[in-house]
Amino acid sequence: MATPSRLLPDNEPQRLAALQAYLVSGDAPFFDEFVRLTGKLFQAPIALVSLVEADAVWFRGNAGLDAPERMPRGESLCSAAILSHEATVFEDLSRQPCTLVSPAAVDALGLRFYAGYPLHTSTGHAVGTLCVIDRNPRILTAEEIELLRDLAGVALLLLDVQVALGQHTKTLHSLWPDIYIAIAGSMSRLDTLAELAQWEESEDTAAAQAYQMSRAEEVKLIVKALQQQLTTAIQHLA
Repeated sequence: MATPSRLLPDNEPQRLAALQAYLVSGDAPFFDEFVRLTGKLFQAPIALVSLVEADAVWFRGNAGLDAPERMPRGESLCSAAILSHEATVFEDLSRQPCTLVSPAAVDALGLRFYAGYPLHTSTGHAVGTLCVIDRNPRILTAEEIELLRDLAGVALLLLDVQVALGQHTKTLHSLWPDIYIAIAGSMSRLDTLAELAQWEESEDTAAAQAYQMSRAEEVKLIVKALQQQLTTAIQHLA
């Protein structure tokens, strides 16, 4: 199925050329682990790392979306998200549908909320997105948009690791245990904070707000640890 012209950025030939380096096949379960972590950080049931090819969107990492590994470009919200330099957010797709992609395809998947951040290479080309999705409407805060941007940077680092490894995924498999050890303490504290917050009658209580501030601090520590671990891995591979 040909991609509608409205979804093609002005630099589409250059963008596709930049994408070629990242179209590395082979088993790389780390992407699924990463999007599962992303979904947990956003408390969202669905998270994806996508690569936008000429006529299809490849879900390189998929946590929670019951969909094929590849979808026609005209049916995926990620196709629209790469057209922006910032986050693309639809708080309620039933009231604010994306006019660039097929509404029927979005409805068929039962999607209501979408937030995607483009994955820009060092040359400035958007090769894909990191996105979080919900089946209920929600509002994304400025802090969450910043988190999505930072995690998109981590997703691109992960892609760079995959490129450096080529078809050999042994090192990539071994990365996750090291990274999990680095973030285990913060993940445990996030679970504890979530349990404590459930006991609060309102999100506006002093205790609930303190839990939220602590949660934001732990999330920042997780992102920093991911960045450090992947940057170190790339340096070693180089």
